[in-house]
Amino acid sequence: MRIHIIVGLLTILVMGLHAHETDTLRELSIKEIVITENLQEIRNRQSTIQLEVADKDFLSDHFSGSLMQTLERLPGVRSMDIGSGFSKPMIRGMGFNRVSVTENGIKQEGQQWGADHGLEIDALNVESVNIRKGPASLLYGSDAMGGVVEILPAPPPFENQVFGEAVLLGKSVNGLLGGSAMIGLRKDRFHTRLRYTEQRFGDYRIPADTIVYLTQRLPVHNKRLKNTAGLERDVSWSGEYLGGRYRSHFAVSNAYQKVGFFPGAHGVPDASRIDDDGDSRNIELPYSKVNHLKATTRQQYTWDAVQFRWDIGYQNNHREEWSLFHTHYGSQTPPVHQPDKELAFTLNTFSSGMKVRLLGSSVWEHTAGWDVQYQKNTIGGYSFLLPEYRRFTTGFFWLTHYKVNGQLTLSGGLRYDVGKLKADEFTDPYLASYLEHQGYTEQQIAENQVRSHKVDRRFGDWSGSVGVVWQPSSRHLLKTNIGHSFRLPGANELASNGVHHGTFRHEQGDASLESEKGWQWDMAYTLTTRYFTLNVSPFVAWFSNYLFLQPQGEWSILPHAGQIYRYTGTEALFVGGEVTAGLKLPWHFGFSVTGEYVHTYNCDQHIPLAFSPPGSVRNTLDWEKGMFRFFAEHHLIADQNRTDRNEDPTPGANLFHLGASLSVPVNGTDIGITVSARNLLDKRYYNHLSFYRRVEIPEPGRNFQLIIQVPFNSMIK
Repeated sequence: MRIHIIVGLLTILVMGLHAHETDTLRELSIKEIVITENLQEIRNRQSTIQLEVADKDFLSDHFSGSLMQTLERLPGVRSMDIGSGFSKPMIRGMGFNRVSVTENGIKQEGQQWGADHGLEIDALNVESVNIRKGPASLLYGSDAMGGVVEILPAPPPFENQVFGEAVLLGKSVNGLLGGSAMIGLRKDRFHTRLRYTEQRFGDYRIPADTIVYLTQRLPVHNKRLKNTAGLERDVSWSGEYLGGRYRSHFAVSNAYQKVGFFPGAHGVPDASRIDDDGDSRNIELPYSKVNHLKATTRQQYTWDAVQFRWDIGYQNNHREEWSLFHTHYGSQTPPVHQPDKELAFTLNTFSSGMKVRLLGSSVWEHTAGWDVQYQKNTIGGYSFLLPEYRRFTTGFFWLTHYKVNGQLTLSGGLRYDVGKLKADEFTDPYLASYLEHQGYTEQQIAENQVRSHKVDRRFGDWSGSVGVVWQPSSRHLLKTNIGHSFRLPGANELASNGVHHGTFRHEQGDASLESEKGWQWDMAYTLTTRYFTLNVSPFVAWFSNYLFLQPQGEWSILPHAGQIYRYTGTEALFVGGEVTAGLKLPWHFGFSVTGEYVHTYNCDQHIPLAFSPPGSVRNTLDWEKGMFRFFAEHHLIADQNRTDRNEDPTPGANLFHLGASLSVPVNGTDIGITVSARNLLDKRYYNHLSFYRRVEIPEPGRNFQLIIQVPFNSMIK
């Protein structure tokens, strides 16, 4: 197993640290540097929308297995979970295709429209993240109307050196053993690094021995959710040339995931399918496989007053869902090749983004850009949900910043995007034969055997924003922003038509849908004193055409499909905000409290929207001195009784977490050890946003986690 390579490398590194000769290091003498403000404060002054910054220390201290579960500690950021290790982002109640994830300047493109589809990103390869909360369509395109998770490239070290790290990770809730090894080189103007990560885990534990779905009680043997084992294997390489005016960056990564579906949550739950098989680490049918290949490059050149940047990317996202061949039509026979492949999607994406910054004035700064993206999706498998399609989008934008004085900055900009989507028609002969045997008329057969009509749509719309940043003193920072944004409908919203087993319903697109449009206003006030910090950030978002899946009140003619859910546009309102306060206490103690709330409203039907996150409050007490840090956290999750039709309410919970980190100096290198206990009281609770919520599966139980990080570096001439 490849994980042994990482364990072996960790051992070699520890031995090498003890044997390291100090005279091989270059002695450096530098003046004392006093840091008066952090990165968050600097970046917040440069942005009119609320910005959260997660640096390497934050990501290491709060690592929870996946990137979004780690970032969930930030106010306004939530994780839509899929089991115990995979998740996707939600910002201020908006998720799916309304939140963009970018890495190295390129938007991550996969099957993010599905509730059971997570991010294919190596969380251990992320060192810095910006979370932009609010309308970010101006800079990032139409899919960023809810916000952006911006993964920044790792900065090169200042000195010529060989450097790297080895990381070991263990989790008790699912028997996870993982590791990551990175090695890099900085030599004059060249910088490169290579990382390999692997994680293997078994069926995860839940604090329950039964679950209830549609009044049927299903057993959970040994409190382990059968067939939720899996593995993740990631490799990435980056290289960079650091010239005086010219910089060039290249990156290639491949993320592979294979994880089982709990048999009771894929299709119709059946007690016979979840009998204990005696092996908690095997992966049986049904399961999913995802492979995400990404190659990006950034070319940048700076003249005296002009900076030009060009980001180019290619992505291949291949997702498969495997399930023992089954048919709802008597005439359908298993495919000759790979008969158990139920669904397959292969999405190829080509991206290009050019930006020009004009820096000729001390008070004016202008940025202009042009983005282009082309996508082609092909399908396979014996089942059908989404047709093959081609999608092309391009957009132009202009943004300006004007510094009125040292305290006041104004900004504003405009963007216009056009898009085109073509989807192929799909006719199901097996369904036609089934309907004929069921006695349906020729007209009904003709209307329903076409599972996806041909789609050829063009879209175009504008987005823009105006904002103000005012800092009357070092203690006070006030910002406000109002923006108009829009989103092009996705292929699933226009052309899907089939049973989505992951969500237990017949999902149907509408080829006549128009773009999603809305106005958003947000404000943020920050107070910073020597012993106290406060941040308050309310927001309001109104959509004239918000797209969502609406139950139709009619039953599908597809067998075992249930009710039809159709993508529909409605007027919608989001209101909410976040509050964060921190207090420095005597004897190296600190206390912080973070609260967040989102109120969603379907203005046409006078009911809440689906997937509305419940309010929550985190109270954290920490103690830090020297190389040691300890924290205790109480996480209050409110009841979520404001639900859409056919969406279950979710009771709240009180959760307790503990954690500690220690830096151990070994021959000039600090080895980091982090231990944590999540859900310390083994509380049975539900995540309202979870993929498994619909079948009454609670969140993972008590989890002890251990992370060991061994960095190393050796100076070279």
